[in-house]
Amino acid sequence: MLSKKYNHIESETKWREYWKNFNIYKYDFESEKETFSIDTPPPTISGSLHIGHIFSYTQAEIIARFQRMQGKNVFYPLGFDDNGLPTERLVEKEQNIRAVEMPRDEFIEKCLITTNKYEEEFKNLWLSMGFSVDWNLQYETINTRVQKISQKAFLDMARAGKAYIKESPVLWCTTCQTSIAQAELESKDTETTFNYIPFLVDGEELLVATTRPELLYGCVCLFVNPEDERYLKYIGKNALVPLYNYKIPILADEKVSLEKGTGVVMCATFGDITDVEWYENHKLPYKKVIESDGKINDYVPLIGGSKVSKARGEIIELLKVNNLLRKSEIITHTVSIHERCGKPIEIIHSKQWYIDILSERERYLKAADEINWYPPTMKNRYIAWVENLKWDWCISRQRYFGIQFPLWYCRKCGKVILAKDEELPVNPMEVKPVLACSCGSLEFIPETAVFDTWGTSSLTPLINSSWNTENDITKKLLPMGMRTQAHEIIRTWTFYTIVRCLFHTGSLPWKDIMICGFVLAKKGEKISKSKNNAPSSPKELIEKHSADALRYWAAGAKLGTDTMFSENELKISKRFLNKLWNAANFGVMQLQDFNGDKPMDILPIDQWIIEKVKRLESVVTVNLNQYEIGVAKHEIDEFFWNDFCDDYLEIVKDRLYKPEIHGIAERLSGQYAIYKVLLEILKLYAVYVPYITEEIYQSYYKDFEKTVSIHTMQWEIKSDISNEDILCFGENLKKIIGEVRKYKSERNLSLKEKINILKISIPENQDGYLKKTLLDIKACTWAEKIDINFSDKCDVEIN
Repeated sequence: MLSKKYNHIESETKWREYWKNFNIYKYDFESEKETFSIDTPPPTISGSLHIGHIFSYTQAEIIARFQRMQGKNVFYPLGFDDNGLPTERLVEKEQNIRAVEMPRDEFIEKCLITTNKYEEEFKNLWLSMGFSVDWNLQYETINTRVQKISQKAFLDMARAGKAYIKESPVLWCTTCQTSIAQAELESKDTETTFNYIPFLVDGEELLVATTRPELLYGCVCLFVNPEDERYLKYIGKNALVPLYNYKIPILADEKVSLEKGTGVVMCATFGDITDVEWYENHKLPYKKVIESDGKINDYVPLIGGSKVSKARGEIIELLKVNNLLRKSEIITHTVSIHERCGKPIEIIHSKQWYIDILSERERYLKAADEINWYPPTMKNRYIAWVENLKWDWCISRQRYFGIQFPLWYCRKCGKVILAKDEELPVNPMEVKPVLACSCGSLEFIPETAVFDTWGTSSLTPLINSSWNTENDITKKLLPMGMRTQAHEIIRTWTFYTIVRCLFHTGSLPWKDIMICGFVLAKKGEKISKSKNNAPSSPKELIEKHSADALRYWAAGAKLGTDTMFSENELKISKRFLNKLWNAANFGVMQLQDFNGDKPMDILPIDQWIIEKVKRLESVVTVNLNQYEIGVAKHEIDEFFWNDFCDDYLEIVKDRLYKPEIHGIAERLSGQYAIYKVLLEILKLYAVYVPYITEEIYQSYYKDFEKTVSIHTMQWEIKSDISNEDILCFGENLKKIIGEVRKYKSERNLSLKEKINILKISIPENQDGYLKKTLLDIKACTWAEKIDINFSDKCDVEIN
């Protein structure tokens, strides 16, 4: 028997321990069952988890449970992305330290301590949410095994020429003091001034409008559009740079806008990506202005040593003093910022490591068509990103806590010395190459940069399959069943993983990709760790409302869409959980003398509810195979609240209570239907609310089903051929009951108010069903007499 009230705190603790003790979710490496593998995003160690993580990770976890209940051997790991800039910034913030001001090994040790603390916190949260993860498959992106895989993957690319080093313009965050990749850029509209400055050409003024006057010393060329008749006569001449008085050429390029500014653009090294393109395409000289720390180079006259923003103000004042500022207007324009810190990026000249992605753009676009996208519209985001790539992937970062490049440089000749595979994982700052360089030198300079964190997390399919180790199951696991992630990292995690898997294995990383939406703190602003804008912590919400309540809420959104969160929404979840508990309690009470045997005859309305749940399961299976967990939940809810609770239980209730009137065999038919249908309802809801369904199953069903957990059961009721006649009869009966309820409600009558005569019109082929259901109808409607007529359509008349 179930208790009168469900205690979520007691239940969740109990079943969590039970699942662990019985290895309910352990992946069986020896099983012959079909494997369904899940590539789950390892959460970044950059702060505590929030409701947004609950939202997206729960949606994926529901799919894991669904696939397990389809009889599949589910490979469901969870890892932690515990290295890189986000973790460093967390450590610096929490401990009020700066990595640049302390020994590297000391800072790394502090990072390790912090990541261990947060990993334990994250894991406990996932456990409390009832996640069916196999924790034996856990990984960390900084652990020794993963370091070896990541370094080996890089070496393979370097030896094949896919990874290469070059000195060139690179995207640079002066705040985080590191190079970054194109995918780490975000756009931000900001207010600034458009400054109109005269360049002299043969004594004639040529006005240039610029938002970056501090780069005047780095100006190497002026550009005009070859179709702009105003400036054709200047092409090929030289212009004098104001304040600095050196000459630069005037060239033509079609990228110059005919509408923006004056139509004359200065190219400085470097103000934006267009400057880089002109610098490379026109083979222009390089003049260093901005240093890696965001200051103007000391050798730059007038503003050397100043921060960029201060230098801009200083140069504007100098232009005014020297009567060289013809006009200044305030504008709003879009600047590129670093997604991690939100500060504007610069472009500086630097030697960095890259992975070639531009040369295989068409292959990566083709991959989009070979993967199933859910929802399908997300594929367009990937295609747009790949089509608009402008840079190869810069994978080196001038940071501290990360996986190091396994290489050195010969001090004498500069040759790159790659580590040998058997040496991995290797820290080049602690060990040296065993052999001399080909030039004979034994002196080496270690590479101090670390991999971009995406450089390792892009390898999660290889990490999951223990690629290139003695336990390698890559051939068995790849392509994985599905990848789950949020839509904002399509350009990073999705794209980079496709790049890496195609190179290292020749295989796509996954068959399906499930893209989840955000939880918004307010319209247009996602909840994030960095903004600390979540209303309550997940732990507090679980303790107060239950894990199942949060899970039920998280499952409500349409896949890929963003949603708002309010704690009030959990009232809906709790109302549902209370209804499920009460309905199960009623059902179990009626089954106390039921022995589990199927009766010889099953009454029509009992056949209907059994057939209806078969139909429901088929629909839900289709939805969940398309990762539409919200749509599937809605279908189950509609059946549970309306068909089962509001209609069926009300119809069958009197028969269960009064076998002396309805008959013992008739009561047994109702008991059998309740047993079967309630069990199927629990199994369908088990993927959404695992704790309460386990509690109900263990309290009654386990003695009959002999299965250790509801979560190891399968959705077994399958119906290829539906009994359409019985389904049609059931819908007609629902209409009859509904019309009677409506009649009484409109007249403010009690539902127990008697009806003299209930006249029912029904198709003749349902006459047999109806006659076997008359006692149920009378009991449910309180009709004294029922008259039956035949008609093509079901109709009701009440007297």
